[in-house]
Amino acid sequence: MKKSKQVVVAGKRKEAIAKATIKPGSGKILINKKPISLFNQLQQLALQEPIILAKPILGKELEGVNIEVNVKGGGIEGQVEASRLAIARAILSYFKKPELKKAFLSYDRFLLIADTRRKETRKPCDSKARARRQKSYR
Repeated sequence: MKKSKQVVVAGKRKEAIAKATIKPGSGKILINKKPISLFNQLQQLALQEPIILAKPILGKELEGVNIEVNVKGGGIEGQVEASRLAIARAILSYFKKPELKKAFLSYDRFLLIADTRRKETRKPCDSKARARRQKSYR
C-alpha cells in the first residue's frame, strides 16, 4: 500500500528540538542528513526502538518509508531522546494504527509523551541548585 503523503512531527527533550519528516521511500533513516550507523551503539538502539516495536505490527509497510530527522539544540543525549520521540510520533501519525500506539505506550510512555523534566536553576549565594553554602564556625 503506497502512500503519497508526507508527515512532519516534532519532539523535544531538555533543550533539544527534533523535527521528523516521514515520506515514501526505500527505508532510510537519517539524523541531520547522517545515517544512524554513525552514532554509538547505545544511541543507535535508542533511535531504532520505535522501528523495532513497529516492525511486527506494520511488517513490510515500514520498509517503504524514509525518515529524516533534523535536530538542533541541547547535548548529544538530549538530541537522541528528542529524535526518538519524533520518530515514534511520525510513525504513529503516518500509519494511524491504534495497536501501534498501544505497543509504544506499553513499552515506554516517553516514546509518545515528551519528558518535561528540566535542569533545576541555580540559587543565589549558593554553589549549585541543591547544595547549600558551607558554614565554618572557626
